[in-house]
Amino acid sequence: MVRPPRFDTDQLLDAAVRLAAAGGPPAVTMSAVAHAVGAPSGSVYHRFAGRTALLAEVWLRTVERFQDGYHAVLVRESNPRKAARAAARHVVGWSRRNPDEASLLLYGAADFGRADWSEEHTRRADLGNERVLASLAALAEALGATDERGRERVALALVDLPLSMVRRHLRAGGPLPPYAEDLTEECTAALLE
Repeated sequence: MVRPPRFDTDQLLDAAVRLAAAGGPPAVTMSAVAHAVGAPSGSVYHRFAGRTALLAEVWLRTVERFQDGYHAVLVRESNPRKAARAAARHVVGWSRRNPDEASLLLYGAADFGRADWSEEHTRRADLGNERVLASLAALAEALGATDERGRERVALALVDLPLSMVRRHLRAGGPLPPYAEDLTEECTAALLE
């Protein structure tokens, strides 16, 4: 009978997220992840071909989890104004519930070595981004934002504004204030009026 692995992939990726949140992408090394979970380095190499694959997986797992929720909020609500407000709230609420992951997402894929990712990792990243961008474009159209300025307004309201609320507090090392979701939603609604 084969013995189940003592350290699963999610444990290793969770440790990588914590390392990235505390020290940025350079802190995520094979040995640091192994040390963080008390595993031999071989456990990490058994699941990831090297540091590039580890960085790709930690980025993709995090961004896919965020994008899944964000996309669901964008398409669930039929009223485009309510969908926009819910999407803005989602960015802040998800970040509040997942502060380490949110800290990781303040970086970009390039910081996690995207230029060296495998074709499969790059494809996953592109598909996720395309799905969210298509949802944003559909929402922009439903809001009547058909020109470049209008689409920029929607991106500002649903992406940049909520991220700025999150970024400022996480970079300062503090928690998001209790009113962050409400204030973000109010600002998003005002911007889209």
